[in-house]
Amino acid sequence: MTIIRPVVVALSAFLAAPAVVPASPARAVAPYVPCPAAKPPAPPPAAPSPPPVGSADRAVGGESLATPGLSIPAGAPMAPAVTATSWVVADLNSGMVLGGCGPHEHRTPASVQKMLLAAALMPHLDPTQVVEVTRADLQDLDPASSVMGLVPGGRYSIESLWLGLLLRSGNDAANVLARVGGGAAGRQGGVQAMNDEARRLGANQTHAATPSGLDGPGQYTSAYDLALIARAAYARADFRRYIATRVAEIPAEPGRPGFAITHDNTLLDHYPGTLGGKTGFTDLARQTYVGVAERDGRRLAVTLLGAETAPLGSLGEAAALLNWGFALSPDASVGRLVAPDEKKHDRPVAQVRAGQHGQATTGRSTPWAFILGPGAAGALAVLLLAAPWRRRAARAAAKP
Repeated sequence: MTIIRPVVVALSAFLAAPAVVPASPARAVAPYVPCPAAKPPAPPPAAPSPPPVGSADRAVGGESLATPGLSIPAGAPMAPAVTATSWVVADLNSGMVLGGCGPHEHRTPASVQKMLLAAALMPHLDPTQVVEVTRADLQDLDPASSVMGLVPGGRYSIESLWLGLLLRSGNDAANVLARVGGGAAGRQGGVQAMNDEARRLGANQTHAATPSGLDGPGQYTSAYDLALIARAAYARADFRRYIATRVAEIPAEPGRPGFAITHDNTLLDHYPGTLGGKTGFTDLARQTYVGVAERDGRRLAVTLLGAETAPLGSLGEAAALLNWGFALSPDASVGRLVAPDEKKHDRPVAQVRAGQHGQATTGRSTPWAFILGPGAAGALAVLLLAAPWRRRAARAAAKP
C-alpha cells in the first residue's frame, strides 16, 4: 500500500492537470536589409520568377542567412554595391560565411554549374582514361555556345576534358564527361550524379538539368550552395591544378592537329592571390561567377549570380567583394558552410525517448512490474495509457 498510494496520487494529479499541446517550432527570419545595388546602364531582360525557398532551407548555415536581403556582421563596413542579385563571401578554411545578399535565393547558374559536375565526377574518373567523342555528345549544342573544340570520333583523355571544361567552359566537354561518368545511364546518369552530390553537400537550392549549365527546365542554384560546391571542389589538388592552369595543350591525333586552350578567367593575372575561378553567362542567368583567392593564409570564395556586364561586370564585382571580405576580421561571420551529409534537423525528443525506452525493455534491467508489485504496476499502466489519449484530446480541442 505504501508504494501504490504515491502512484495513485501522481495519476490523479496527471489527469487533473491541463493538457498542453506542443507548439510547432517557429523559425526566426533575419530582419530584411536591402542589398547595396549598382544600377546597370540598361535593365536586364525579364525572367521567370524563381521558386520560393522553404523556411527550413533558408536557414541552413545560420538564422542570419535566412533573408532575401543583406546579411553582414554587426559593425562591419557596408558591402560594395553590385549588380549581382545574390552573392556570398565565405572562408573555405574555417567554413565561416562572412556575408551575403539573398544567400539562399534560387537563381539560374549558367556555366558555374560545371563546378558541380567536377565535384560529382572528378573523384570517380581516371584522368588518364581516353574516351571517344560521339555525334550525340555534340548534336544538341548551340554552335555559338562555348566549346573546347571536340570533334566526333576524336579521342581525348579525361584530363584534357577537365581542362577544356574549366579553362574554356567547354559545353562539349561537359556532355562527354557526364556521359562517361553516368555509366550505363549515360549523360542523364551524370546529371543525376550532380544532383546526388548537391544533396550530399547540403546544397538544397541546387538542381541540375544539364551538365554544362546551359539553361534547362527547373535548373537553379544559390550563392550559398555554390560556396558549398566550391569548398568541395577546391579541396581536391587536381581540381586546384586544373582551375589555375593558364594554357593547356591538347595533343594531336592522326589526321587532327593539336591545339591550345587558354583560361577565360582574367582574375588569375589581375587579382593578387587568385587560385582560379569559373565564369558563366546565359540570357536567362546573366553573368555568374565563382572564384577563390588566398591572402595571409585566408582562402576566401566569392559566388555571385545575376550580374550585368556594366559597370563592373562579374569579375569586377567579384574583386570588390573579395576586397571587402579580406578587410574583415578573421573571426567575423554571419553563418557557416554546413559539412557534407550534415543532418539538417534534430531528431524529435519523443523519438529519442522511444528509442531509449526500447533499449531499456530489451536489456537486462529488472522489470518495473516486479519492483512495484501488481497494484502499483496497474496504476502506472493506466498513467501511461492515459498520456496519448490526453494528447489526442488536447489537439482536437485546439483545432479551430
